[in-house]
Amino acid sequence: MIVFPNCKINLGLNIISKRSDGFHNLETVFYPLPLRDSLEIISDESGDVSFTSSGISIPGSAEGNLCIKAYDLLKKDFPQLPGIKMHLHKSIPIGAGLGGGSADGAYTLLLLNRKFQLAISEENLIDYALQLGSDCPFFIINKPCFATGRGEQMEPLPVDLAAYKFVIVNPQIHINTGWAFSQLSPAKPVQSVKDIVCQPVENWKASLFNDFEQPVVKQYPEIAGIKDTLYAQGAVYASMSGSGSTVYGLFPAPATPQFDFPAHYLALDLPSI
Repeated sequence: MIVFPNCKINLGLNIISKRSDGFHNLETVFYPLPLRDSLEIISDESGDVSFTSSGISIPGSAEGNLCIKAYDLLKKDFPQLPGIKMHLHKSIPIGAGLGGGSADGAYTLLLLNRKFQLAISEENLIDYALQLGSDCPFFIINKPCFATGRGEQMEPLPVDLAAYKFVIVNPQIHINTGWAFSQLSPAKPVQSVKDIVCQPVENWKASLFNDFEQPVVKQYPEIAGIKDTLYAQGAVYASMSGSGSTVYGLFPAPATPQFDFPAHYLALDLPSI
């Protein structure tokens, strides 16, 4: 059985406070986009669990991959799970603020639940996903959501961006999320991203911000250059996603902006999902 984990972008991202458990309270709007990995799982009668990958190279050991962690998490509560062979083809850039690893882990939970008929409710899948990472619960719902807490408290939001095309640009800079958080001074925003995103997109440029953008751009100025280029080509709104380094722009469809980014950049046109 094969599934296709998609990426997400953040429409605004405010880091509000440091929590006693070491995590941060935040608020953001998660928005899914159709840049996808491919994940296949088949049963292995030997009882072994194996993980292979192709596409973009994944750092670290297989045991540390969120897909294997998702399997191990369910195996504790569902010992009847058989051995499996798992293959992930990676297309979503890593360390890019697009949630690709989180999507892979969440989709592993969804796939195992469906393939082996575990009958896990959506609510419980979200609980499992949160044990994998703060962004993972979103991909269980995978619809535009206003997210608070660590990102697991989600309220579906009727954000309709069908009139726009997305351009996402990743300069192949890997941003360490721990470092990015260490650069911030958490504070409650003047206006919630939920209220801003419900306004016309033309209003977002003046009021919808990502708290990570300023320190990341200071460290990597070329990210600011990408954003400037998107605006110069007619973007209605542009921002960095998550802790970076991907920058996205919203263009009125059917605009066809022309770019001349360096050859090692990943630059894609994507429709609204």
